[in-house]
Amino acid sequence: MDGEPLADPVAEARRLISGAAEQGLVIRALGGVAVYLQAPEGRPRLPRRVKDIDLAVSRSGGRATAGLLKTAGYLADEMFNALRGSRRLLYHDLRNGRHLDVFVGEFSMCHELPLTGRLDREPLTVPREELLLSKLQIVKLTENDQRDIYNLLIHHEVSEDGPAGIASSFVAALCARDWGLWRTCQLNIERSLDNLEPSGLEPAERKLTSERLQMLRDRMEAEPKSRRWRLRSQVGERVRWYQEPEEEQPGGE
Repeated sequence: MDGEPLADPVAEARRLISGAAEQGLVIRALGGVAVYLQAPEGRPRLPRRVKDIDLAVSRSGGRATAGLLKTAGYLADEMFNALRGSRRLLYHDLRNGRHLDVFVGEFSMCHELPLTGRLDREPLTVPREELLLSKLQIVKLTENDQRDIYNLLIHHEVSEDGPAGIASSFVAALCARDWGLWRTCQLNIERSLDNLEPSGLEPAERKLTSERLQMLRDRMEAEPKSRRWRLRSQVGERVRWYQEPEEEQPGGE
């Protein structure tokens, strides 16, 4: 892992994931880089600029990841990491003018998503379900985030179990435990449906994406809700149901 970070963030993510694997460490990509890695031949239907790199690692792998990134040419944000290192690490790539986020054990921005238990299901990225949820959980959705949602849904089938696509049952079960996550995801599904017309997708692609969004929405509605979910739903939007992220959403560039 000696050497300088590569200029291409997607290629650099591959380098880091491969280098980690050589050391017996499982790290996986999130954000815009992961959307590119999940696209056929690395070419999403709606391309967009990707600047920064977001990675996920298990809680037990945080220290090893810090060592890996040091040898890979990254500068640690010492203050940030001292305060938040148990859940998130921040590094700077001075050569290419970008930063690298490492989510440790869980993804926490507007909402919290577990990551550790399924981190090794995909060779390069977090599972597609968590990747999609990491976009649907964003309260202030950007154009890039919207493109990422469309890319994931146009390239991957939505089905009940989804071994080769996106498992609606997993997404629904996670949202059924957390009304806030459910509410934000439902709002973003509706936004995504409303924004399909100017998306740049062809009519047949818009139809397919709409069907998959509606399938996901309906599955989330049908999933039996937890007692905690039902209690929180009674309060509704009278109380803020999401966290204000401290930094720019991952994959926003």
